[in-house]
Amino acid sequence: MHHINYLAFAIPAFFLFVFIEYKIAQQKRKAAVFKYESTVANFSVGIAERLLNLFIAGSFYQIYIWVYNNYSIFDIPNKWYVWILLLLATDLVWYWYHRLGHEINFLWAAHIVHHQSEEFNLSAAARITTIQAIFRNVFWCLLPLVGFHPNMIITILLAHGAYSFFTHTQLIGKIGWLENIFITPSLHGVHHASDEKYLDKNYGDVFVFWDKLFGTFQTEEEPPKYGLTHPIKSFSFLWQHFHYYLEIGAAYKRATTFKGKWNALFGSPALMDQNIRPVLEQKYFQHSQPKSSKFKFKIYANIQLILVVVLLTLTTLFYSYFQWVDGMAMLVFVLLTLINIGALLEQRKWIYYLECFRLILLFAFTFYKFEHFEFSILPIIGLVILERTISLRKVYMRYVVYQLKSR
Repeated sequence: MHHINYLAFAIPAFFLFVFIEYKIAQQKRKAAVFKYESTVANFSVGIAERLLNLFIAGSFYQIYIWVYNNYSIFDIPNKWYVWILLLLATDLVWYWYHRLGHEINFLWAAHIVHHQSEEFNLSAAARITTIQAIFRNVFWCLLPLVGFHPNMIITILLAHGAYSFFTHTQLIGKIGWLENIFITPSLHGVHHASDEKYLDKNYGDVFVFWDKLFGTFQTEEEPPKYGLTHPIKSFSFLWQHFHYYLEIGAAYKRATTFKGKWNALFGSPALMDQNIRPVLEQKYFQHSQPKSSKFKFKIYANIQLILVVVLLTLTTLFYSYFQWVDGMAMLVFVLLTLINIGALLEQRKWIYYLECFRLILLFAFTFYKFEHFEFSILPIIGLVILERTISLRKVYMRYVVYQLKSR
């Protein structure tokens, strides 16, 4: 039976909390903790992950059920104290998933996106990729394997995720004695820092026990510098997601020994050849820092961002009512729009062709739903006519693209 997914209301709640944080930052004269381009890029990553997870999140639960029914070691009852044990177990699993995500290249390729933002605020909490979510849920399978019921696991994971969201802020300083028990915004800010003394510290999500036990605990001393030790020079949706996979591929090709190829996949990110990324940046035109400040397309980008947020919320709310083709169409449209927004931030000249392609697909799907797919040729004809009569591309570029250099 169809039902409404009330978790959809977490989406507007997320944006509300980000807005509240921004207004507080303004009042405290710390608005610099937000940067327009980075914030939009953060939102884009989070929107893609939330939407893609609609198609696979149910399978995570089914895997937990399968592991629990067939391989659970213990039969753990649903008692009040078990919830405490489950929370501790969940945080311990998270610690090792998180730590290995920093220590193994192919896992870091998925997790690096979370650390790319040089602004540490609530919007940065959205920087989770679907690939990272998949790896994370492989680790979560340890919980039903031990014997915790999947329904309990899902409940704890929701609370666990909600807590970690609020640790992504600079507006809350140290919190006294609580710093000795919980991962606070100050402690998690250390984890997001690129300063040498802060690297590979504070992997815990809720509790500090594991970092102290395994030697990775670090309090905040000097104000952190956030982001990667070797920052990427792009707000591109695609580049942010896939640049490190390309780096791994290049390192694998360059390696001439089995050990070298093994290290490219499973070695430490700290050992990655730092000369690889500049070569790839040149190859994929990511070598120049996008010009920031007053973009004349900002309203246009904001409208598109609001559109995809509304679509994500409605799709999440009524997902069970969607046919498969409708869900895929929504997914493709939103992903293309997010790529479009990234291209706007970078002022890529090819964005015009992406816009045309997106428009054609939108009309094609509309005509398909009304059983007149043959009319899909009409938007193509219309675009050709507009190009011939008013030079549509030049008009678009004049009002949307800030820099007219070839990029």
